[in-house]
Amino acid sequence: MTYSSSLPGLRHLWVERLLERHAGTLTELVDGLGSPLHLVCPQVFHANVEAFQHSFTQAQVRGSVLFAKKANKANCFIQACAQCAIGVDVASVGELQKALAGGVAGTDIGVSGPRKSDQLLGLGLSHQCLLAVDSLEELLRIQQLALSLRQRARLLLRYCPSSQAHSRFGLNPRECDQALVFCRQHAANLDLQGFSFHLGGYDTAQRAHVASHLVDLCRASELDNCRTVNLGGGFAVRYVDPEQWQAFLAEDCAERYHNDKGFAGFYPYGALRAGAEALDDILATPVSPGLSLAQKVIEHGVRLIIEPGRALLDQAGISVFRVQGVKDRTASDGYAQVTVQGSSFNLSEQWFNSEFLPDPLLLPASPRPRSPFVACIGGATCLESDMLTWRKVAFDYPIQAGDLLIYLNTAGYQMDSNESPFHEAPLPHKVVLELRNPHLRWKLDSLA
Repeated sequence: MTYSSSLPGLRHLWVERLLERHAGTLTELVDGLGSPLHLVCPQVFHANVEAFQHSFTQAQVRGSVLFAKKANKANCFIQACAQCAIGVDVASVGELQKALAGGVAGTDIGVSGPRKSDQLLGLGLSHQCLLAVDSLEELLRIQQLALSLRQRARLLLRYCPSSQAHSRFGLNPRECDQALVFCRQHAANLDLQGFSFHLGGYDTAQRAHVASHLVDLCRASELDNCRTVNLGGGFAVRYVDPEQWQAFLAEDCAERYHNDKGFAGFYPYGALRAGAEALDDILATPVSPGLSLAQKVIEHGVRLIIEPGRALLDQAGISVFRVQGVKDRTASDGYAQVTVQGSSFNLSEQWFNSEFLPDPLLLPASPRPRSPFVACIGGATCLESDMLTWRKVAFDYPIQAGDLLIYLNTAGYQMDSNESPFHEAPLPHKVVLELRNPHLRWKLDSLA
């Protein structure tokens, strides 16, 4: 029998306290509100914001943090942005409306995304949001809208570096030059404040060098207000111990998954440098002899913007699923097939044709003898591919109907990026938790 080695997820103190002191309340919440149930903790979000802000302060860099709204739909995180006095990055009318309704000022909101609708651009202009221009056609439409609305548009040009020449996002160097000329010609309606970019992957040195180039473009723009560079997101999150992660990768193979499922790649769950540490590395990267990125932006009076999503949500949420049934095929196949109330739409890594790898935790509904139990975890839909965990995971106790399975650190993209009312299933509730020793307070996020 082949099954995967253990890959336990890192646990925040609030999760430890919840499981140790309030397991009964957790069960009652699932009883009353249904499975799956997403639990979120804005207190952790606040701490993550402070870590990024501290990195800017330590480097003496003028920097702003914008929360990438797409990473989670919960109202409480937008309210946390307003409380922390940070901004929000949005890419739709709905996201912009939610950010404004949550108390975030329009001047602290960035609007990104390709080929934005006139409705989104108009709303952004009316609230003086910072618009990231994705194409020359979009720049022309913004100028015309700004003229008709009697607004002066605050703009960044989204730069597409040569390393991502085939990306469908942003302006290539030639288009950037044309956009600069256009912004100079229409300065009465277009206030170009700088440049933005977003790179795939997690290479901090690459980000620093692209940012350095955009500092040079700001200096060469001949525009007084062109002093901002937006680095985008891409700050890795550390879900598991890095050494355990490397050991897992070294022995990973298709036979360790249900139906010999294979994956081409995974998120870097054991990132060595994560969150604000990655920002530290970007700022400290040498971009010319004897000059770090931080020193260069200070020297030239440039402000940096970052747009973390997953990294601000690190450890700020968990997802709980109730077990509906178990097909124990240990005797024939060497492992059991567990079905939970919910689906892989509620754990969205499958959307990226990959697997959410940290081990789920088992919270038994009743006492039972300790005994190793290997299982994969499937959803309750009619789709063969509806698997939350293809991997054959070894649990310490047999899994039974009524038990709870808890997936850790799911606030970033996992909870609701791909949620669907498939089979007329209701969308899961989100519950906002606040732990005040020894008490647990909770409320529905929809009522927040």
